[in-house]
Amino acid sequence: MADDAGAAGGPGGPRGPGMGNRGGFRGGFGSGIRGRGRSRGRGRGRGRGARGGKAEDKEWMPVTKLGRLVKDMKIKSLEEIYLFSLPIKESEIIDFFLGASLKDEVLKIMPVQKQTRAGQRTRFKAFVAIGDYNGQVGLGVKCSKEVATAIRGAIILAKLSIVPVRRGYWGNKIGKPHTVPCKVTEFHLITSPHLRPCLLIPSHP
Repeated sequence: MADDAGAAGGPGGPRGPGMGNRGGFRGGFGSGIRGRGRSRGRGRGRGRGARGGKAEDKEWMPVTKLGRLVKDMKIKSLEEIYLFSLPIKESEIIDFFLGASLKDEVLKIMPVQKQTRAGQRTRFKAFVAIGDYNGQVGLGVKCSKEVATAIRGAIILAKLSIVPVRRGYWGNKIGKPHTVPCKVTEFHLITSPHLRPCLLIPSHP
């Protein structure tokens, strides 16, 4: 009787589940146990879907002393950084203070070529300006093999190069502040939106 049960594929037979029925454990026909290969395929599919989705924003972990002071709220504004001329090495510091108000604009994308032994190597250089429309402006230039990579790198460099701009009025106080004064050798150069393109004032009358 035992031999007949084993030949029929019963529980005690050589082809039964208790003795290593390959069809049952590998998802064969007529078996309620799902196969290993099928579940492994679904697992790979879920992994690809997760990687293809939108990446979550990671928490900023500062790596410089200035970044740690900013995250701990020991430094309240960018003016304190400008006051002591502290170098900004992390773009997240700018995002911490001006993240919501920052606007960037790609000024120009140009291909650059370099002659090598194998031929010409073409890369792309991106120029990006960034600012908050409130006296903070920066310019970044980055060169890379791909346009998107060059733009991302230029945005980061523009954040690191943000400087304050002194604004004021020349003549009547009409509209928003527009005059940007600067000094060139022995003269003060003041740009203005009036008829004359610029006004030169001697430093020592």
